[in-house]
Amino acid sequence: MAEEKKNILTYEGLKKLEDELSDLKVNRRREVAQKIKEAREQGDLSENAEYDAAKDEQRDIEARIAEIEKILKNVEVIDEDSLDTESVNFGCTVHFEDMETKQEYTYKLSGSTESNILEGSISNESPVGSKLIGSKVGQVITIDAPDGGKYSYKILDFTRN
Repeated sequence: MAEEKKNILTYEGLKKLEDELSDLKVNRRREVAQKIKEAREQGDLSENAEYDAAKDEQRDIEARIAEIEKILKNVEVIDEDSLDTESVNFGCTVHFEDMETKQEYTYKLSGSTESNILEGSISNESPVGSKLIGSKVGQVITIDAPDGGKYSYKILDFTRN
């Protein structure tokens, strides 16, 4: 059997997931159980929208609990203090420029579990993230895009968080 992929997290990311799991198990389960109880007391469940909505919410909560538990079961926490400080690495916030458009970007480099481009973080496994690892200020990296194109970025700066 193939070994499962490690879920790489920072200590901050681990704490965030553990807190979410605790909230789901302790608070959210209790809240949805109360909603289901109240909906049952209203009588006929076949036409009870509140009951259906509460059951849907319960299913979503249980699915998220299972997802977090699976992540935590195979987690690897990266000690950011032990990483190379001379080059971009996991946990760094990187400021870089598109060599063609001159547009600048700033992203935190995180594991795929923590990454969220809308919140300013990209995965170390993404095409850009994997090329950023080990790069230094002033270096130009080239990304082979899925569409066959090539994109070049110049590392302007990076900081440890």
